[in-house]
Amino acid sequence: MEKTRICIIGGGSRLWAIQFLKDLTLQDKVGAHVVLYDIDRQAALNNEAVANEIFRINGRSDRLSVSVASTLSEGLRGVDFVIIAIEPGVTDIRKHDLGLPEEYGILQSVGDTTGPGGLMRARRALPLFFDFAREIEKNAPDAWVINYTNPLTLCTAALYKAYPGIKALGCCHEVFGTEKFVASLIAKKLGIEVPDRREIELDVSGVNHFTFVTAARYKGVDYMPYLKELAADDASFPDLTETARKRVEEGKWFDSDHLVALRFLRDFGSLGAAGDRHLAEFVPFFLTSDEEAWRYGFVRTPYSYREQEAKRKREKVYAPEELKAVPSDEEGVDILLSLMGERTLKTNINIPNKGQVRYLCDGHIVESNGYISADSIVPIVSENPTLPIISLEERIAAEQDIALEAIWKDDMDLLFQAFLLDPLVSLGVDEAHELFSRMLDKCAIRY
Repeated sequence: MEKTRICIIGGGSRLWAIQFLKDLTLQDKVGAHVVLYDIDRQAALNNEAVANEIFRINGRSDRLSVSVASTLSEGLRGVDFVIIAIEPGVTDIRKHDLGLPEEYGILQSVGDTTGPGGLMRARRALPLFFDFAREIEKNAPDAWVINYTNPLTLCTAALYKAYPGIKALGCCHEVFGTEKFVASLIAKKLGIEVPDRREIELDVSGVNHFTFVTAARYKGVDYMPYLKELAADDASFPDLTETARKRVEEGKWFDSDHLVALRFLRDFGSLGAAGDRHLAEFVPFFLTSDEEAWRYGFVRTPYSYREQEAKRKREKVYAPEELKAVPSDEEGVDILLSLMGERTLKTNINIPNKGQVRYLCDGHIVESNGYISADSIVPIVSENPTLPIISLEERIAAEQDIALEAIWKDDMDLLFQAFLLDPLVSLGVDEAHELFSRMLDKCAIRY
C-alpha cells in the first residue's frame, strides 16, 4: 500500500508530535509514513519508539509507520505534508523573555506571541523558519505545511517570505475555546445541554491570538445581540481575584473565564476570540499589575512552570493506557485529510490575506475562516469588527510587518522600532533601548 509521507519538524516534541500521532490512528482513510526530524536526535529516537507503541496499541501498525531522519533535507525529501512544532532554543532563554521586561514594570501573561518576549522569540524562531522554507522548496516544493509554532503569525509569514510559492497555514486552537464559551452561554439562555463547539459558527478575523467575533450563530440564529446584552450587564463581570489567587496556588496557568473577551465586547463592540491571557498582551489595559489581571481571573504563566514542564516532558515515560487514542480537540489530522480530498472542513486558519480580512493589508498573515478541501484552501470573507478594534489590529499588524522585515535583514535598529511600537512597551525611549539591548544579549538562540 502506498503511504502518504509526513515529516514532523520538532519530531522529538512530547506534546504536539505525540498528540498528532495519536490523532492519526483514529482515522482509517489513509496509510502514512511519518518521518521525525529534530535537532535533538535522541528525542526523535525516543518518540520513534513511542510512535511504534501508539500504532501497535491502536491497531494501526499495518497502515502507519515511522522513522527518524538524520538531517532536515533527508526528512523532507519527497514528503506530502510537513508539520512544524518546535521550541526555538533551550527553555531557559524564556526566563529572560519574561524576567527582563518585568524589571521595567512590563508584565506578560504568556510572552510567546507579542510584547517584548514575543519579539525576542520571533528573533530566535524566524531564521529557522527561513531555513525550513528553503529546504521545503528544494526537497518537497508541493508539500502542504502546517505550522503550530509561536509566534504563529510571524513564523508562518517567515515561510512565505523565504519561499513565496509555499503552501502553508498556521493552525491554532484558541478560537475553539471561544466556541465552547459561546456554546455554554447559548445553552444557558435556551435551557439546553451545551452543544458541541463545532455547532457554533463564529465569524472571526484578526491576527493570531488577537482575533474578534462579529457573528455567533447556532442553528442559523445569530446570538451576538444576546452576547452584547450580557456584556452590558455589570453582573457579567464579577471580581475573580480570589479565583485567580487559587489558580496561582494550584498552578492552573491556562484557565480563562473570557472576561477580557467580554470586556472587549462591552468597551469596543467586538468579542475577543482567543483566551484572555493572549488577548490581554496586545493592549496596555489588563496587565498594569497582577491585581488588575486577577480581577478578570487570568494569571501570568511563570518561567518556573515552563522549566518544570520541559523537565517533565524530557523524563516522561508513557504508560500503555496513555497511548490509547481518544478524540482530541486538535484539527491537524482533520486538515491533512481534507487537503487529501477525504472531506471538506470549515475552520479558522492563518494564511496570507487575499481580501478575506478587508481592513488589513494583502499578504499579511491573517486568521479567519476558510474551507479546506482537496489540495485547496478557500478563505471566507469576514465581516469587519468595530473601528476601534480595526485600529488596534492595524497597529499590531504594522509591528509584525516591521519585525518580519527586520529579522529578514538582520537589522536590529529596525527591530527596535517594532519593539517601541508594541503596546506593552510604555517606557521612555532610552529606557526602552536599554531593555531591548539587554534582551538581545540574553535572549539570543542557543541549544
